[in-house]
Amino acid sequence: MKFRIVGNVVPAVEVLFEQAGEEMITQSGGMAWMSDGITMTTDTNGGALAGLGRMFAGESIFMAHYKAQKSGSVIAFAATVPGKVVPVKMREYPGGLICQKGAFLCSQSSVRLNIEFTRKLSSGLFGGEGFILEKLSGSGAAFLEVDGDVVEKTLGVGEVIKVDTGNVVAFESGMKYEIETVHGFKNILFGGEGLFLTRITGPGKVILQTQNIRDFANLLSGIIPRNN
Repeated sequence: MKFRIVGNVVPAVEVLFEQAGEEMITQSGGMAWMSDGITMTTDTNGGALAGLGRMFAGESIFMAHYKAQKSGSVIAFAATVPGKVVPVKMREYPGGLICQKGAFLCSQSSVRLNIEFTRKLSSGLFGGEGFILEKLSGSGAAFLEVDGDVVEKTLGVGEVIKVDTGNVVAFESGMKYEIETVHGFKNILFGGEGLFLTRITGPGKVILQTQNIRDFANLLSGIIPRNN
């Protein structure tokens, strides 16, 4: 399998199947275009419970499998909002990669997409991602959808980064993830950053995004004219 990222504003990943039998998976509706010679099947990719778990994690219950019937077939998966498509080599994350809701775009079929429950009640209540996150594991390549631009940070042992809720895309499994309250009454009322920050402790790699699509949607809703 070979791939290339196409487009700048709302990009897509275009995959070239070099051999018959190669396969990609995506959430339902993730495919943008494909050539002849590719078959599609749909299932829950792990059973009904796995499908329900993905639904709560922001993905679809069903996963689409696209399998090449001949070499040279091409298929593309497009982002849904302006941003980036980030390729991830799963061998670089032997323990897995924890992702925010909706970050998964597509992957080779050797990559497993499961749910990951937040370990602390405060993280689930106030972390902006609910109690359930996504966990990618296995081997092969996966592709993440990032809102805005992508920023990657590698944290040392005990090193901490504090991130506005919604700007975390993914981080290595095993990193400490918790929610920290913004200090100061005036900061809470007038700081414009909300009540909580996400606190991630190293060692490990963190993938961030410069756009918080929820904040952007709230901004738009405030300026869209409404009929009386």
